[in-house]
Amino acid sequence: MECRVLSIQSHVVRGYVGNKSASFPLQVLGFEVDSINSVQFSNHTGYSHWKGQVLTADELHVLYEGIKLNNVHHYDYVLTGYTRDTSFLEMVVDIIQELKRANPNLVYVCDPVLGDHGSMYVPQNLHPVYKNKVVPVADIITPNQFEAELLTGKNISTEKDAVEVMDLLHAMGPDTVVITSSDLPSRLGDRFLVSLGSQRTVHPDGSRSTQRVRMDVPKVDAVFVGTGDLFAAMLLAWTHHYPNDLKMACEKTFSVMHHVIQRTISYAHELAGPGRRPSPPQLELRMVQSKADIEDPAIVMEATVIS
Repeated sequence: MECRVLSIQSHVVRGYVGNKSASFPLQVLGFEVDSINSVQFSNHTGYSHWKGQVLTADELHVLYEGIKLNNVHHYDYVLTGYTRDTSFLEMVVDIIQELKRANPNLVYVCDPVLGDHGSMYVPQNLHPVYKNKVVPVADIITPNQFEAELLTGKNISTEKDAVEVMDLLHAMGPDTVVITSSDLPSRLGDRFLVSLGSQRTVHPDGSRSTQRVRMDVPKVDAVFVGTGDLFAAMLLAWTHHYPNDLKMACEKTFSVMHHVIQRTISYAHELAGPGRRPSPPQLELRMVQSKADIEDPAIVMEATVIS
């Protein structure tokens, strides 16, 4: 059965971020991907220079209308990431609501990009749009700790707090929540960070159950761009293959991330030379070279079921 994804994300000519990070891995795993590029930049903004264009909400609407006029707007998934503009985000919500009316089984995977480490890196006025309009129509969300706290108004200092925050996010709409990174202490020591996931399942008899998992993920001393976009795409793919097994979906997703990041960091250090920090171009994800790992990742990350 063909599975089609509408991915509304940024595009770069050089490197891997947004749609460039998501499309190839999804296609490798057998998904048809229709891309709308929210921006078209020469490269990501971590470089010294970048040039390009930004798609407006009206231009997004025109593209969607074209798809609709040809009656080719049946989607199984929608995937979105970084956005800086409230009217664009509101237009995305309108499109998703219309697509869900056409296909009630459509799954919307949202990375609610707001900020990290205590500070926002999008305009403040995006926060209420995500909280009140985007998250309620999302099925799977991948916030970091800061974003999860911002969306729920509750701080996370313990694993119990994290579970409560994930439950609050479930109550807002999404059945699957993965907190991609947190400041919680890892049982494996300070060289690991903790990620947590929660999946709410409604059974045929109407009863509900929730599976929650924790993962200890090795820290890497480098700044990567596009990893969040790859993560959301891989979680989409592996929850599709394991719809009722968040533990397995997370193990596959985090293992893909580990393989891609390890390959990238070793290549970047090789290019940079001994004792030199790799530059942004050298740290572009080694996506094509990781094709085999994306298709069939060796499981190197194990999830622990916490309830």
